[in-house]
Amino acid sequence: MNRDDLINAIRTRMPEKRIVHTLGVMDTAIRLANVYGVSEKDAELAAILHDVVKFADREWMKQIIIDQQMDPTLLNFHHELWHAPVGAFVAQQEFGVSNQDVLNAICYHTTGRANMTDLEKIIYCADMIEPNRQFPGVDDLRQQDELGLNALMKACVQRSIQFLLQKNQPVYPDSIHCYNDLVTRKEND
Repeated sequence: MNRDDLINAIRTRMPEKRIVHTLGVMDTAIRLANVYGVSEKDAELAAILHDVVKFADREWMKQIIIDQQMDPTLLNFHHELWHAPVGAFVAQQEFGVSNQDVLNAICYHTTGRANMTDLEKIIYCADMIEPNRQFPGVDDLRQQDELGLNALMKACVQRSIQFLLQKNQPVYPDSIHCYNDLVTRKEND
């Protein structure tokens, strides 16, 4: 599917506000891909499909997690996390995505994980800093991209974890592993 076909296919799955967000993620991901030497097409595809099931029925997503034997601890965390791994499943099953890096970028765009690829980092960060996002500190995050992809990713993960802590919410283990991986890397990575 080309870009227009993909965008048209997801339009029926989400409200217009989420389409605007998705297009912002797509543009940001393409820009970051060009800066960091990642396939623009892979970034575009992962960005367009990253929220493909964001507004799907919770019980349906729960059943997919169970049926596909995804990490069962997902079910112990807020349902907002479910759309990422289920979205990767739908990208593969319904949209024919076979590139594992693209599927992982969709799967981990809400939690991150240790040893992320550059494409995974790009989608995670693009989702957080796209131009339509408005939250305290987002402009500071956007400026981190001048310091390199790992610095941007580290700042985004810190922001996400801090947000959860402020809300007295549990932090999914992959996010902790992601943070630990980023802070223990050499500065020149």
